[in-house]
Amino acid sequence: MEKKIVSTDKAPAAVGPYSQAVRAGDFIITAGQLGLLPGTKEFAGPDIESQTRQALENLSAVLEAAGSCLKHVAKTTVFLTDMEEFARMNAVYAEFFPENPPARSAVQAAALPLGGRVEIEAISLACDCEGGEERCGSDCA
Repeated sequence: MEKKIVSTDKAPAAVGPYSQAVRAGDFIITAGQLGLLPGTKEFAGPDIESQTRQALENLSAVLEAAGSCLKHVAKTTVFLTDMEEFARMNAVYAEFFPENPPARSAVQAAALPLGGRVEIEAISLACDCEGGEERCGSDCA
């Protein structure tokens, strides 16, 4: 099985010795995505909602660069610095996974890189959809 490193400038660059994602056969394993605006070290906002939304946008961009999309995510792990913010994070998360959501774990972490409030990683199946998520549908299995 071939291992391919995935990188895109549509999501924040890796801030250490790791890859944004790795494609291994038909699987894509992503690094955790913070709510950082691509090309900066600035968070999309101070609140859990804006950071969750941006983390999921970043995750979507990495998956697209790897040949997949949110519709093909099988598992996510959500790291929160405050489990009291779970319901607010979950409301935004549900917007990105309205049908057939992936399996998920959510844990509280003592701290996240750069002072983030949420970090989300995923394991996805490859779908090789051309045109990104807009073209990914039931005909793309």
